[in-house]
Amino acid sequence: MAPQHASVRTLILTGKQVRKLLGMKEVLGAVEDAFRHKGLGKAQMPPKMYLFYEKYDGDLRTMPSYVEDMDVSAVKIVNVHPQNAKNYGMRTVMAVLVLINPHTGQPLAFMDATHITDMRTGGASAVASKYLARPNPKVLGIIGAGNQARTQMLALITQFGHFDEVRVYDLYPEKTKALIREFRRKYKEQVGKFKGVSSAKDATTESDILVTATSSRAPIVMDEWVRAGTHINCIGADAPGKQEMDPKILKRARLVIDDWEQASHSGEINVPLSKGLLTEEDVNAEIGEIVAGLKPGRENDDQITVFCSTGLAIQDCLTAKIVYDLAVQQKVGRSMQIVL
Repeated sequence: MAPQHASVRTLILTGKQVRKLLGMKEVLGAVEDAFRHKGLGKAQMPPKMYLFYEKYDGDLRTMPSYVEDMDVSAVKIVNVHPQNAKNYGMRTVMAVLVLINPHTGQPLAFMDATHITDMRTGGASAVASKYLARPNPKVLGIIGAGNQARTQMLALITQFGHFDEVRVYDLYPEKTKALIREFRRKYKEQVGKFKGVSSAKDATTESDILVTATSSRAPIVMDEWVRAGTHINCIGADAPGKQEMDPKILKRARLVIDDWEQASHSGEINVPLSKGLLTEEDVNAEIGEIVAGLKPGRENDDQITVFCSTGLAIQDCLTAKIVYDLAVQQKVGRSMQIVL
């Protein structure tokens, strides 16, 4: 007689449910933990695998990970299609994630990971800024007024509490104006002044922290605009051929990446590396090494620092575990037998 198998149930969580469960303070903790584990070599995380849909100007990435001493494992599938908003009224980035039980391989949860992706990407900038920006930054500049700008703002205000001024620039002035209106409603108690500016230069020149979150394939921030002491979070370059920075900035900055394999292939450094304008020796550290205390972060107030973020699967993994634990605790979601 064949043995009876235990019922394998999987918790299904929608995007709305994930959004209600997940707060930025918890995300900052998860992202910092992820960086630390990476720095200490306590995570399995192969580089992202890409499929390119060139005729549709899009791509798909798979991102597996396992944080060994926390026994948390996940696989995320995420797309980037920059023309979606204009052509279809859809998001540029969409994602799903399967949370795995490492003991048995059981799919514990299947969840929308679009909001997780937004939140942990913002969280990565905030954690990097904690170690690389000057203390008490006053002016925040944001280039790119898409969805990521919102979670960058949320993460940085959660990390630092207050800014005297926030400047926003986007190629489309109506997007800049709409985002400024939204920020005024949400953060009027935490920000002295919001300013929509008409150029990337205006967003850069006075900023203590600058965030670039665009899909650009050519530099949009020039070296001569960046003053001493600025910290820059480069978010947009996440596929081969993308770049947002004048390579001269990277040459003179303390340059920090999240992962060499990913960054050299698809991060902010990928284009200058391929052209011979930058070498591996120009990269000073991975952010995980800094968070783990193995290498220094900012060394003086005049130093320019740059964090190149490609997004780590372990960030998604640990953030998804928070969502799952809260969902179980609060009895949110639907448990189903998907696997026979």
